[in-house]
Amino acid sequence: MEVEVPTVNGVVENGKSENLTALDGNDNDPLTSISEADDKNNRKAKKRLKKSPSKELQEPIDGATVAGIKDKNLRRSRTGNRGLPKKGGAGGKGTWGKPGEVYEESDKDCQDINDPNYDSETQGDYTVKAVTPLLSGQGLIDVLKPIVREFFEHGDTQEVMACLSALNIDGDSIHHVPSLAVTMALEGKADHKEMTSVLLSDLRGQKLLTEEELSYAFNHLLNSLRDLSLDTPDAPLVVGQFLARAVADDCLPPKFLQGFQTAVDCEFSKKAMDRANLLLNMKHGLPRLDNIWGVSGGSRPVKQLTKKIILLLKEYLSSKDSAEAIRCIQELAVPHFHHELVYEAVLIVLENGSLAAAELMTELLKLLLDSVIVTSYQLATGLERAFSALPDIVLDVPFAYYLMEQFADAGVRKGIISQALRNKVPNRGRKRFVSEGDGGRLKRDFQAPPKPLPLI
Repeated sequence: MEVEVPTVNGVVENGKSENLTALDGNDNDPLTSISEADDKNNRKAKKRLKKSPSKELQEPIDGATVAGIKDKNLRRSRTGNRGLPKKGGAGGKGTWGKPGEVYEESDKDCQDINDPNYDSETQGDYTVKAVTPLLSGQGLIDVLKPIVREFFEHGDTQEVMACLSALNIDGDSIHHVPSLAVTMALEGKADHKEMTSVLLSDLRGQKLLTEEELSYAFNHLLNSLRDLSLDTPDAPLVVGQFLARAVADDCLPPKFLQGFQTAVDCEFSKKAMDRANLLLNMKHGLPRLDNIWGVSGGSRPVKQLTKKIILLLKEYLSSKDSAEAIRCIQELAVPHFHHELVYEAVLIVLENGSLAAAELMTELLKLLLDSVIVTSYQLATGLERAFSALPDIVLDVPFAYYLMEQFADAGVRKGIISQALRNKVPNRGRKRFVSEGDGGRLKRDFQAPPKPLPLI
């Protein structure tokens, strides 16, 4: 028989606490069984909470309350707003939207004929005009630099004038054209300076430059000589020569020198003005100013070029300074005439007649080949010219054939002469003396008495 005792949280209702024992014969505590059941329910709730962390289980389960999950571990949006699906629910890789949905696009806005949506029927009447930007200041200088560099390569003033005519140059910046050309020619060679003077004369003759614009350009150059002298120490002298040449070509009036000389206060500008006045006031000054930069390489007479080549080669044999010889060869500016350099080098070696001269000359030719100043074709052309001239050279140099073989062997050792070219060296045929070989036998046969004719 079981007796029910009213309790509140394990306390007897009358205020006395007693240990209740089961009357079924077991020693199990009934309060312990109730707490174990609650723990079991709590563990089940936690397991469900771990499996679905997006759900909050804050409601009590069988009298037990489960703690909520931290917000940082939740996967749902913290703002409380639910975002719409991409592309209206038709998103995904490689999709353009819902089937049947058409994106409206006005073809009237497509005015490019190369656009796939271009429709000529829907286009209105419009006119397309080419707009050339107005060039001035640094933008004009950046455009002019490649034009001037290309001009130094081809030397065609008509090409430069065509390029300048196609540009929309601001009238206040046109003076940059002659001033930039002269500035870039300061660091160039003599033929670049000559081409620049011809360009200024042609621009003035074709009225692309006025007298005032050219005067302003030289005024700008004279005022900038202090800065130009930092890179080019002889800038005042060179600008003075440009100024004198411009006056001689009727590009500038002589009064320009007089007006500027009275107002100048810079020592560099005074030096340039003094140089220009000296060249203009010398006897026969104007005709001489046509060759103020010297005669350029391709315009020189062949005899003059040959003399200069012979002088620099002989100076190289005496000084043995290959760097100075290469510099002089480059200053000649005649790359098309380098076969003559090889020919004259061979002649000097044959006239010298020493093995040391042959070694020095082959060393110089090797340096010229390695620096691509002289090409292999020009070397072969010069040597073949020397081979063909040996019958005439041997009249002045009796051992020319032997010396040529020595020079060719030295070139083969240096690697500048191929074996095929070495085999082209001619050999001089000589007379065979009577005392040699069959020559004596022929002499004995010739001097022997004739045999008598048989009797018939």
